[in-house]
Amino acid sequence: MIIDSFISDKKKKIALLIDPDKFENSMLMQQIDVANKSAVDFIFLGGSLITNDGLNKTIEIIKANTNIPIIIFPGDGTHIHKDADAILFLSLISGRNPDFLIGNQVHTASLIKEMGVESISTGYMLIESGKITAAQYMSNTIPIPKSKTDIAVATAVAGEMLGLKLIYMDAGSGADEPIISEMISKVKSAIDVPLIIGGGIRDAKTAKRIVDAGADIIVIGNAAEKTPEIIFEIKKAIN
Repeated sequence: MIIDSFISDKKKKIALLIDPDKFENSMLMQQIDVANKSAVDFIFLGGSLITNDGLNKTIEIIKANTNIPIIIFPGDGTHIHKDADAILFLSLISGRNPDFLIGNQVHTASLIKEMGVESISTGYMLIESGKITAAQYMSNTIPIPKSKTDIAVATAVAGEMLGLKLIYMDAGSGADEPIISEMISKVKSAIDVPLIIGGGIRDAKTAKRIVDAGADIIVIGNAAEKTPEIIFEIKKAIN
């Protein structure tokens, strides 16, 4: 099972985030080539808004060109696919919008189970990043203030106590600022499940700071879209 690979060792891991709406075939192939050569651990596939048939086409191309596990990172309940290796079954525990806490999950749970796609229950937490991100806008929720570490810790612990298998703290796509080290380290110290950190990780120095603070998995998205080769530098820095 994919969840086992999240917790199988102490190695820090990288997930390459690919948004199907943003890639032409040539750009996608470049991303896959770098992912293969740098031994990326996971490909997260999704975005806050997928408006075309990109999900089907992107999975088909990725499957044909790599063995890296494809994990859907859904923006809403329609972002599911039978050929994915797993799906992050997200509950937006930092917000109070019932659609993203449990509503979308009720609509899609039976379909995901029928597809036989592995679902990984994940507590998703939006953290203030200096700007309004797509995830914040689409979910109609307020992120946890970047200085309120105590709220982040309490939220993550509550998610773990509810039985969620992962905690994913995200500053959001295109974030001005990544999550601060103090918040990451205190959340990590308070939970026993793997901690994923995304948003605003644009260089190897920032990536190393974040894994040193306690992240088990870092998610690289916009930076790799602009400069795919940055993955090599990040991989070297964190291992």
